Amino acid sequence: MESRATAIDVDEVTGQLADQLLRLSRRLHRSQRALMEPTGVTLAQSRLLRVLAHCEEPPRMADLAQRLDVVPRAVTTLVDALEERELVRRVPDPHNRRVIRIELRESGGQALKELRRARRTAAAELLAPLSGEQRAALTALLAVLDADEPRHHRAAPPAAAS
Repeated sequence: MESRATAIDVDEVTGQLADQLLRLSRRLHRSQRALMEPTGVTLAQSRLLRVLAHCEEPPRMADLAQRLDVVPRAVTTLVDALEERELVRRVPDPHNRRVIRIELRESGGQALKELRRARRTAAAELLAPLSGEQRAALTALLAVLDADEPRHHRAAPPAAAS
């Protein structure tokens, strides 16, 4: 009987934890969205900019779709909006003129710095009740969960300066 009670407790705790993670994620996204609003860049556009910043060479649209785990049409829409704001540009592939690559412009790099500040501010607000020691412990625990995710499911490598 005791093992059954323990299993029920674990299931209940797991459910509570899932709910907490979802609520916190939503709070973080709401805060980020509010802080990013003055930049005119959406969360999805921000993700694309972060992916571009981590690419060694300008990627193809299909590469971006794969890294963002979205359909290619969604990338086209994001790139169109970012190109209109002059944050990215389409450039021809030097080896295959039929291929178009997406390049981060200097203004896109500047926007990315502002977006990173907004992300850090949103995270700092969310984590404010935690001490430095508690933040370190939470980071270590989340790193264990994050490392367990298969690499091909990740949208972008972790940003060192985020």
